[in-house]
Amino acid sequence: MKIIPLFFCCILLNSLTIAQTNPALADTLAKMVVIDQQAAGLPPKGLTFDSPVWQHFKDSVFTSHHKRLEKMLDSYGYPGSDMVGEEGAHHFWLLVQHLDKWPAFQQQVIKAMEQQVADKKASSKDLAYLTDRVRLNTGGKQVYGTQVTYNTDSCQAIPKPLEDPASVNERRKAAGLEPLENYLNMMSESHFLMNKEMYEKKGIKGPKLYEQKNK
Repeated sequence: MKIIPLFFCCILLNSLTIAQTNPALADTLAKMVVIDQQAAGLPPKGLTFDSPVWQHFKDSVFTSHHKRLEKMLDSYGYPGSDMVGEEGAHHFWLLVQHLDKWPAFQQQVIKAMEQQVADKKASSKDLAYLTDRVRLNTGGKQVYGTQVTYNTDSCQAIPKPLEDPASVNERRKAAGLEPLENYLNMMSESHFLMNKEMYEKKGIKGPKLYEQKNK
């Protein structure tokens, strides 16, 4: 007799889980990310970054995605993990992250995302990255130091204009991010590997690293 109520409880819980998700939307976002990563990545062999053909492809992808994501935001708000799963929520953020031509839309997403982060249905790390990107896109200074440039004379990552650098690690910790110095070292190492041939021609055999900070 005790097994039957437990069985029905499981069915009820599963039904609630299904009711709280939108697998079709999650699938759409996953497919959009595949194309997004092609447009955000390296041009295919035979094309350069400034090639008109490549630029047209990138512009068409991001313009199309902007229109689709705008409709999604209007219909659902920011799709959190309860609707599309953690991966789906991350996918929506990633697609918006690349829409630098539409900072006003990115700002709309930030406002919608803030509540989802507060409800633990979206990533605080993702929000930090998008916040920094929009700040810089609109002429401001970033908050968390996620956006970097590189000193190519030493192969060292340097944060783009940063607000109140002295307390940046406090803000990063609150967002769930590692200390800035550790992050910059990771970016420097990655940059060196991607451009190893160029740096070795300069006689640089490794990236210049910052002193590591405790997490």
